[in-house]
Amino acid sequence: MKALKLAALGLVAAQSAYAGAVTFVAPEVVAIEEPARMGGSGAWLIPLIIAAVILLAVTQNNDNTA
Repeated sequence: MKALKLAALGLVAAQSAYAGAVTFVAPEVVAIEEPARMGGSGAWLIPLIIAAVILLAVTQNNDNTA
């Protein structure tokens, strides 16, 4: 009976040794890169529109002769 208990204890010890590491290893974080934009971002349109509005306001002809 004593041999059976020792065999069972040996199996339990072998299982815990076979199970692997006790320390937690955090999984690596997958970095998702934003795809590169082809062409411009369109930010050049805003200064172009502002310049066009200023140009139209300055060159506007207000001849009110009645």
